[in-house]
Amino acid sequence: MSDVQTYEQARQTGRAYLSQHQPGDEVALEVDLLLMAVTEQSRAALLTWPERTLTLEEQQRFDALLKRRMQGEPIAYILGQRAFWGLSLRVTPDTLIPRPDTELLVETAIDLYQTHGQTHQAWSFLDLGTGSGAIACALKHSLPQCTCTGVDRSDAALAVARENAQAHDLDIQWLAGDWFAPVTGQRFDCIVANPPYIDPSDAHLTQGDLRFEPQSALIAADQGMADLRHIIEQAPFHLKPGGWLVLEHGYDQQDAMQACFQPAHWQSPVTHKDLGGQPRVTLAQYQPNPKGAS
Repeated sequence: MSDVQTYEQARQTGRAYLSQHQPGDEVALEVDLLLMAVTEQSRAALLTWPERTLTLEEQQRFDALLKRRMQGEPIAYILGQRAFWGLSLRVTPDTLIPRPDTELLVETAIDLYQTHGQTHQAWSFLDLGTGSGAIACALKHSLPQCTCTGVDRSDAALAVARENAQAHDLDIQWLAGDWFAPVTGQRFDCIVANPPYIDPSDAHLTQGDLRFEPQSALIAADQGMADLRHIIEQAPFHLKPGGWLVLEHGYDQQDAMQACFQPAHWQSPVTHKDLGGQPRVTLAQYQPNPKGAS
């Protein structure tokens, strides 16, 4: 991969190398994305002018990026960005890579506002463990009249979240701390979270992109339920009466989630399925009981 190539030669060579290391469905697109990154050309340009030749510097950068992908590094980390909810977001190894399934969480929260909110009243959203800020940015982008607060214990992740909000001119409050600690005494209309929910012994952690993502944002004790339970238990102290809690969780955690929402102050928990037909998002409404429990 050292000789300078034309766009088309680079595409063909890249596909040949990359297809030896991963399934073929995404190989062609990923090679083009890498080539687009080093040439600063659109995919249409690569197809329109296949005879154009890479510069030596471009060829060397393309070879280096291709090698990283062949070693399994996620394409999102190599490119430093990922599309989510129509937004181009910066991602780094300090943040999880936003995934299409998490768009279900955003869609559910927006539907709640449109169904239960009043047009003259802006809701307040709290995004726990915000990471790259993908969820908070998506909510603020879609509901600019509402307020959004993102919390994360990682300063490095919050720096990425701030950059993403600034890139899209989104006014979001970012707070550093562990779960609800930075918002003591505050109450919100809707709390959303995509917390760690993978069991430490899950074999998926040694496969694919998960090998490169921050383990602290993936793994939770108690078969992946520890952080989910903590959020459910503490959310009543930070929700307004009638407020909503919306959580992403593992495909095999629906029953455990439903059990967590058994206390009387949680009304009618509902689980939605993701694009693959797997249980992925559970929501419930907070209603203080008649005895005035929080």
